[in-house]
Amino acid sequence: MNMSFLDKWRRRPRADHPVSLAESVRADPGSVIELLSECELLRVQAAAAGVELDDSVRSLEELDQLRPVWRDDPEAVPWLGNDAGLYLGTVLVRTVAGAVWQVWPHGQPVVRLASGREIDVVQAGHDWADVGAPELSRVYAECSEC
Repeated sequence: MNMSFLDKWRRRPRADHPVSLAESVRADPGSVIELLSECELLRVQAAAAGVELDDSVRSLEELDQLRPVWRDDPEAVPWLGNDAGLYLGTVLVRTVAGAVWQVWPHGQPVVRLASGREIDVVQAGHDWADVGAPELSRVYAECSEC
């Protein structure tokens, strides 16, 4: 009897052999793209301010205009910065021709442009959440011209 779900169960990752993000990107890029685009904390913060995150450049511009109330909560800043970077990467991958998610050897997701340039979007998100610069829309504009 052929039970295909058993094949998947047998191949599932084990605790003693975790699957890296790089392996996941190669194996199932669509799922990884969806995972990286979740950005739940950023989406909640944006929705509370009336900003819809629809993976558009306009939404990046609207995020840049938010009052940075998250800076009052030092525990939220790193999480929000991470989400902002992943959201920036999501917009780049979905709107800039040839942009793809890439994973550095130590597991950091970056966006690789068609030109070969790699953008550390997570660092850009942290900089934005910490001090407001560079603006997410500015990083996008610079990347979309490459």
